[in-house]
Amino acid sequence: MTDLPLNAGTSQSTKPVNRKGSAAAALRQKRHRANSRFRAYGLAAVVLAILFLVAILADIFIKAMPAFTQSTLKLSVPMSTEFIDPSNLKSGDYDGAVRSALRGLFPDSTTKAERKAINSLVSSSAGTPLQKQIAADPSLAGKTVTTDVLLSSDADLYAKGVTVMTATWSGVGASNPSGQSGPVSLELSPGAISDILKSAGLGHSGSATLDSNTASLLISINGGIIRATSVKDDTIAGETLVPLSASTGGIWRAILLKAPEAQRKITDAQVAFLEILRDQKRISSRMNTAFFARGDSREPELAGILSGLVGTAYTMLITLGLCLPIGLAAAIYLEEFAPRNALTYLIEISINNLAAVPSIVFGLLGLAVFLNVFGLPRSSPLAGGLVLALLVMPTIIIASRAALKSVPPSIREAAIGIGATRQQAVFHHVLPVAMPGILTGTIIGMAHALGETAPLLMIGMVAFIADIPNSPADAATVLPVQIFLWSDLPEAGFQSKTAAAILVLLAFLVTMNSLAIWLRTKFERRW
Repeated sequence: MTDLPLNAGTSQSTKPVNRKGSAAAALRQKRHRANSRFRAYGLAAVVLAILFLVAILADIFIKAMPAFTQSTLKLSVPMSTEFIDPSNLKSGDYDGAVRSALRGLFPDSTTKAERKAINSLVSSSAGTPLQKQIAADPSLAGKTVTTDVLLSSDADLYAKGVTVMTATWSGVGASNPSGQSGPVSLELSPGAISDILKSAGLGHSGSATLDSNTASLLISINGGIIRATSVKDDTIAGETLVPLSASTGGIWRAILLKAPEAQRKITDAQVAFLEILRDQKRISSRMNTAFFARGDSREPELAGILSGLVGTAYTMLITLGLCLPIGLAAAIYLEEFAPRNALTYLIEISINNLAAVPSIVFGLLGLAVFLNVFGLPRSSPLAGGLVLALLVMPTIIIASRAALKSVPPSIREAAIGIGATRQQAVFHHVLPVAMPGILTGTIIGMAHALGETAPLLMIGMVAFIADIPNSPADAATVLPVQIFLWSDLPEAGFQSKTAAAILVLLAFLVTMNSLAIWLRTKFERRW
């Protein structure tokens, strides 16, 4: 039999395909371009997400900065028997003593409106530091005590330059004011008025009329403050808010408040008093340690997050103490010991569905069962921890089952092969290998619970709680709920408090996620 060549019976020999032809090269270049575009789109998406994250964090950080500092006023307060009784120091009128000393710095401001404006410069509990100071040293009773008094929220924000946009000009050569109090007029250096009016948006003609619906112009000269009511050429007519010490010419300073007085809480008179106190070097700023050491308050300058932090700690401890052992035990049973039948399948489906149930449903369940049936204290970390444990438990079960399932079967088989029982193989060999995934899922679930608000609102943790809880059964609030409450309050001081509390909450979340990463790295085993 004769061997025939492979191409026998064909009229032409088969030629190899030219894969370097123009069509193949064009197709390859098209794939490369598509691949490059896809990488560019992915990189652009990552960069855009980072920019959005940075913008959000920067906005929160900028808004939160005023909450971490506190403005105080240095006062010398005479502790006479008019305000305190040396035999009963606890019942003294310390707030009245502080306000009397403050009004003494402005002896010419005697009208009811002026006294009210002066009194509102300090906090409603301005006398508390003074009371503590005298309680520590009773010998100060009857003497003049120098103390640092907390400014009110509006005065504090103005001192920080937060709520009211201001601009200042300084110059020399003001003419002699026409008086030291009441209606006065004075002339400023040529051209200065035009620059001020342009900055205020009041025109370029060098003349304007100012009232409560326009920007406010205050002139500080000779230890007093003049509020301008009309400007013409280089002459200002106005009224004195703080009387001048002399009617001779001197150094002047113009303070422009760009927001009209009718649109801000702090009045021109209060601004004038604050500027005088600032010129006297009485106002200073310090770290607001009380923000972390006080409970909630209706006054922004007194509000702190300690009650929310303690309530959060109690709630998270109860949540973790319930959901971790129960969730882990359920995951081990379902994955390692449960028979594969219809009942087990139904339980698995139910757990998966519970992980997708809206959180407010768990709040309704807690309200109906834990509060109405079992009678647990309303607005307590005990009830909140139980509700959040129900919320987090499906997540922990699913994550733990996934971690157990990822363990290679060879580990189980090797343990059983050397004589270990099924229980010993699971707890001595499988569980330690799966522990990194279990811990990661648990911490992620706890981080989810830390940021929840809706289920806690349903069980009454929306109530105003000023006291620090001493036990899980006491009325308390948690940090997310406190943020929710502060964000709904109209006072400008709570805006910075809200942003600062958000930063604290984010710090907790970052810490918990970092802990999850560290635990996964520490316990992870490679084979």
